[in-house]
Amino acid sequence: MGSIVNVNNAMVANRLGASMLLIANGGLGSAFDELELNRVLCEKHNVPIAGVVINKVLPDKYEQTKYYMGKALKDFWDIPLLGCVPDRPFLGCPALADLERLFHTELVCGQMHRFRHYQTNDMNLITTSLTRFLENIRSKSPRTLYICHVTRDDIILGFMAEYQRIRREEERPFEAALLVCGRKDKYQMADEVRDMFEGLEGAPVMVVGYSTHQAMQMIHDFTPKLNIDDKNRVKKAVEHYEPYIDFEKLLDRASE
Repeated sequence: MGSIVNVNNAMVANRLGASMLLIANGGLGSAFDELELNRVLCEKHNVPIAGVVINKVLPDKYEQTKYYMGKALKDFWDIPLLGCVPDRPFLGCPALADLERLFHTELVCGQMHRFRHYQTNDMNLITTSLTRFLENIRSKSPRTLYICHVTRDDIILGFMAEYQRIRREEERPFEAALLVCGRKDKYQMADEVRDMFEGLEGAPVMVVGYSTHQAMQMIHDFTPKLNIDDKNRVKKAVEHYEPYIDFEKLLDRASE
């Protein structure tokens, strides 16, 4: 069981006699300013810096960032740039399991797809008619996260019906997910509707106790962390980061 201690990372490293690897997100000016604040903190607590990794670099700025950051770190601080990693948006896409933790709830059906990821830019708030929703779900990217209010029984039932139609008529998996929103102190899903979720194993539906606006804002502000159970994302992360970081030099510097 963890505990909260009133110390920063540099203080922890000092007490452990460890060096630190500084990591900043892509960019030149903002990244360097962020690193400078951490460098000063390390210096204050007498913690050696093993090196720097620049993360989430825009692909078209990769070579420029790698060259200028490497030169600046060497010239100003005599610290090596140990890695410069291009951005890969997939790694920042939340899985439904991440949203379960974010909203402190669980999928009411479709639990087998907890580690299916969704692009937050593709979230779709449904405020239109059922007819327009069905047109939308049949024309948009199959892996879209739809959001509706708990009072929209027509949308919820339409989502279920579309899942059944695709299972019956098409040779492809159903990849959409539905987030049903509504403050619990004001709105409740009808028991008759909730009972209909039984048997919809392949149609992920989650009920959250927030307004649609709150839920969308929370998802936009959310940064998913690597989850050891999310084997696909862990594998993709390892494959993506490994070629861009000099681990041998990192180990050498950390052991000095």
